[in-house]
Amino acid sequence: MSAPELVRVGPDEWETFRDVRLASLADAPGAFGASYADWVDAPEQRWRSRLTDVPLTVVALSDGRGVGVVSGAQADDHVELISMWVAPEHRGTGLADRLIEQVAGWASSSGHDTFLMVRDDNERAVAAYEKSGFVDLGVPADWPADALRERRMRRAEQ
Repeated sequence: MSAPELVRVGPDEWETFRDVRLASLADAPGAFGASYADWVDAPEQRWRSRLTDVPLTVVALSDGRGVGVVSGAQADDHVELISMWVAPEHRGTGLADRLIEQVAGWASSSGHDTFLMVRDDNERAVAAYEKSGFVDLGVPADWPADALRERRMRRAEQ
C-alpha cells in the first residue's frame, strides 16, 4: 500500500471532506464533539461553512478515498488540533504522525503551541500524540464529573 497523499481542503472540496468526516463519525462514535446523525443529512452550505470557519483541514487520500483527516483551529494564543481520524486499515502506518505534523507545523510557522483534547480511554490516540511530542496536561479542573473524561495535551512550538 502506497502512502496516502495529504491534501489541504477548503470550501470547494466540501464533498471530499464530507466523505471522510462521515467515515470518521461512523467509525468512532463518541470520539468527536458531533455524531454521524448530526452530519449525515447536512446541506452543502453546512459543509462549506465548516471548512471556512476552521482555517486548516487536511485530508489523506488513498486511491481517491479519504482515509484520514485532521483540522487546526486558531485560538487566541495557540492552535487546537481537532477532528483527527485515521481509517482502521491505515493505523500503525505512520499516517497519524503525518497528519499531526500538518497541524503542528502550521501552528509553529506562526509561533504558536498546539493543544488538543483526547478521550481518556483512547489509548492509541494518546500514544500517537505522545510520540509526536505532546505532553499530557491531565483532565481540566473544570471538567464535568458526569462527562466522558478527556485529557488536555500540549506540544510546544518547535
